[in-house]
Amino acid sequence: MRRNRSMEQVFERYIAREEQSAYIEIPFRMPEGVEAVTVSYAVKAEGEGKATIDLGLRDETRVRGWSGGARKQFTVGLEKATPGYLAGQLNAGDWAVLHNAYEVPAQGCTVTVAIRFDLAAPRWLKGDLHMHSDHSDGTYTLEDNARIMEELGCDFLAMTDHNATSQNAAYPRRTDVVMIPGMEFTTNFGHSNFLGVPDPLDDFRVSSMDDVRRRIRTGRERGAKIVLNHPHCTHCPWLWDFDVDFDWVEIWNGPWRSANLDTLNWWHEQLVSGRRLTAVGGSDTHRPHPYIRHAWPTTWVYSDTKTVSGILSGIDRGGVVLTYAPEGPFVALQAGRYGIGAVVPRGAADEVRLEAAALRAGDVLKLIGNQGTVSELTIEADGPFAMTHRLAAGDTFYRAEVWRHFAEVDETLLAAVTNAIYFEDIS
Repeated sequence: MRRNRSMEQVFERYIAREEQSAYIEIPFRMPEGVEAVTVSYAVKAEGEGKATIDLGLRDETRVRGWSGGARKQFTVGLEKATPGYLAGQLNAGDWAVLHNAYEVPAQGCTVTVAIRFDLAAPRWLKGDLHMHSDHSDGTYTLEDNARIMEELGCDFLAMTDHNATSQNAAYPRRTDVVMIPGMEFTTNFGHSNFLGVPDPLDDFRVSSMDDVRRRIRTGRERGAKIVLNHPHCTHCPWLWDFDVDFDWVEIWNGPWRSANLDTLNWWHEQLVSGRRLTAVGGSDTHRPHPYIRHAWPTTWVYSDTKTVSGILSGIDRGGVVLTYAPEGPFVALQAGRYGIGAVVPRGAADEVRLEAAALRAGDVLKLIGNQGTVSELTIEADGPFAMTHRLAAGDTFYRAEVWRHFAEVDETLLAAVTNAIYFEDIS
């Protein structure tokens, strides 16, 4: 499911007593395609006496951070960094670890520096694209949401408070979870998420379809991705015109129920009509609840980097799988070298391969295309499963579903659904 690549370099530098009070550089070459760099160091005094050597970092143009003697390790990433250091672009070039030889014993000391480069590599990341906090009508704090998502092993979350953006300026920085800025554009006749920018709207109030279009246009101009939320919800459906400018549709909101099934069926009709529309999910968590929980459902995204831009770009490409919870089950589709969300050129593949993980005996696995369900089988044993299906004339897409009986509610419910893999005309 995940592919991480890293490389490490280790340097040693002897510092003589005569270099005390000098600033020293340990140069290194930043490789191409680095997502995060981690520097750690150790100091060994030679002979008697104490050695105190400070730590910092510079890139090709400026100092990127300084921690003095307070830290033995730091990480700098594209969007997050250890306090005292600046996140941002990790451009290939000549960088250096910085030292201040604050205190050097008479016989000198040796500094050992280890630099680990985490390289950007496509992999599946999981998270939740729809949740609330005490910045609107939720009871969880921003820190609560981040902590819970970390405990679940998730990689990202979107703070989508109702008609509020203050959460985007206040979200916690000291977390490994990527915090996607967002806002739930909440009207009397439908809700939609604006994702990816901290302040997508100046005014949420609308009274007509023209007003809605203007608000969406403003969010779009500011760089937001637009999601139609729970459009068939019995309490707050999308009653505006569906002919609006949006990117994705939330087909799975909270626990599986009939309103989600209505949206799943609507989305399938869009695919059959030839529309390549990405489906996403979100827990819509507000407060503690037995069935509305963080990352129920979980949105998995095939992303090049663990960053806001990487995750949103992955969704834009359609590389999305939804599971009822972070532990799966998980299904991937592949046709030649093309995966979920891709458009397979004519002649590039003659079959689609399905690979599933974390299945349970009794799960029902379906492979569904524009010409209907082509395979439906009951899984006989826990664990992984794989199958292939030969493409036929007229196929334009395939997607997969997993249905599972949950004893807790004595119902068979959707446990996973993939987005589609598309095919150019193969007639």
